[in-house]
Amino acid sequence: MTHLYLIRHGEAVANVEPILAGMHGDAGLTKLGVAQAEALRDRLRESHEIRADVLIASTLPRARQTAEIIAPALELPIQFDDAVQELNVGEADGLSVGDFKAKYGLVDFRQQPFHPIAPGGEFWGSFVLRVAVALDRITREHEGKTVVVVCHGGVIDASFMIFFAMNTLTFPNAEFHTHNTSITHWERVVGDNGSARWRMHGYNDDVHLRAVGRNDHVQWDDVPPTATEERDHPAVPLSPESQHRADDASHAH
Repeated sequence: MTHLYLIRHGEAVANVEPILAGMHGDAGLTKLGVAQAEALRDRLRESHEIRADVLIASTLPRARQTAEIIAPALELPIQFDDAVQELNVGEADGLSVGDFKAKYGLVDFRQQPFHPIAPGGEFWGSFVLRVAVALDRITREHEGKTVVVVCHGGVIDASFMIFFAMNTLTFPNAEFHTHNTSITHWERVVGDNGSARWRMHGYNDDVHLRAVGRNDHVQWDDVPPTATEERDHPAVPLSPESQHRADDASHAH
């Protein structure tokens, strides 16, 4: 099995001001964002819940800084990857939201799915395609391993659309609200017939943020890596592959 952990960066200066932040407008993490990343680092270092083989990070400063803070807990070098950056805002990079609206106007991706957010930037479908190619490449290169990717809310949103085979051309009607430094856990399972599918284990896991601002230390080593050692059972008794085999057998008789 391949385990993919997607971690959103800590609170960024661009989130607070707010600014459309590509490489030019990204001023990194706020003081709170640093504390959030440090809380995640302490959790991962002491709980050992993620035994990662690979650590990848977006090259945007807010993600880079988050990855640099948590890297010692995973005891891994960081592989920086442009392909897991947030949606490219093109010429709007560095503009405040107010200035962006005045200069370019808001783009409704539901009504204008092929209109870039600004000149030189991406539209929603091209962004999701980039993320899809990146996640496919990363998980194929590291098949059977545990991979941590420090990235962005948009990348995590896109992972749902990609792995659940949703329409990727337009912005979804239901929106996600991915918290800073939260963990999203996907698992790639290969069936008996060789077909693979993605299974979600968790989303918005940010329990470590409860430690931010506390004077006492949270004993993460007292928290078990998994909630239970018992084998889990799917709600549907048969997997899709098993169901097809059972149906074929019944028709044969």
